[in-house]
Amino acid sequence: MSSIHGHDVMRKMIETDVPFTEASLKAAIDSWFGPNARFHTCSAENMTADELIAFLAERRKFFADGTGFRVDEDEICDDA
Repeated sequence: MSSIHGHDVMRKMIETDVPFTEASLKAAIDSWFGPNARFHTCSAENMTADELIAFLAERRKFFADGTGFRVDEDEICDDA
């Protein structure tokens, strides 16, 4: 099974243009990539969707907008 870069998840969040909760983001990731997808970033690999969400949140890739959170587009590095 191939691994999906976290940037792809972040870009889908931007394209969707809705605020997410952790639960709604997990559901969206499962819908976009499948429930068994694995993810990697520039510094981590072989993560589940839940692990990726926690990883991105810990690195402050999201910002609160009052009804949930969104991706901070400036936080997507250029490596893909």
